[in-house]
Amino acid sequence: MNLLIMGPPGAGKGTQAEVLVKEMAITHISTGDMFRAAIKEGTEMGKKAKEFMDQGKLVPDEVVIGMVKDRLSQPDCAKGFLLDGFPRTVDQAKALDETLSAMGIKIDSVINVEVAREKLMARLTGRRVCRNCGASYHVIFNPTKEADKCNSCGGETYQRSDDNEETVGNRLDVYEAQTQPLIDYYGKQGLLKNIDGDQDIKKVLADILAAVK
Repeated sequence: MNLLIMGPPGAGKGTQAEVLVKEMAITHISTGDMFRAAIKEGTEMGKKAKEFMDQGKLVPDEVVIGMVKDRLSQPDCAKGFLLDGFPRTVDQAKALDETLSAMGIKIDSVINVEVAREKLMARLTGRRVCRNCGASYHVIFNPTKEADKCNSCGGETYQRSDDNEETVGNRLDVYEAQTQPLIDYYGKQGLLKNIDGDQDIKKVLADILAAVK
């Protein structure tokens, strides 16, 4: 089975992807991992991507698509795959469709893990880090025993600047603006499976498995 997974920051998409590939015995293709591997291995597309990255530029869609094609051509993808982190735009989705069609491959389902914005804000702004030892906590899911004090060393815990409401809100705005057209695109193809991500991790997994089988 060939799947694509989407979800906003804080929705738990990465956690579900890790468990899902084990449960279904398919290959996890994270675009971040794919980039690093292609550059390390010195593939033609990896070299092209590195040229742009070294200049601080975005890697063009055609290069990313080329890397995805190379990755999907590898033997471990023959049994099925979960594509994670790509496509991010409708143009990329269309280019992916054309590439897959030429390879005789099709996407079976697109999983969209949904969580209400206010819940995402609480998840993403709740992280606290110890200034002294770097231990990580969460005000909801993993609070310190004493307010603002690290359990391990007693150091002060604080909120990182990239975890504040304004920064997190901007990240969610960008995701929503980019992804809504993509959700519409796959919805029209009848591939979209919307999953409630505001549940126990095991229940979310069970819902995904039920939706794609």
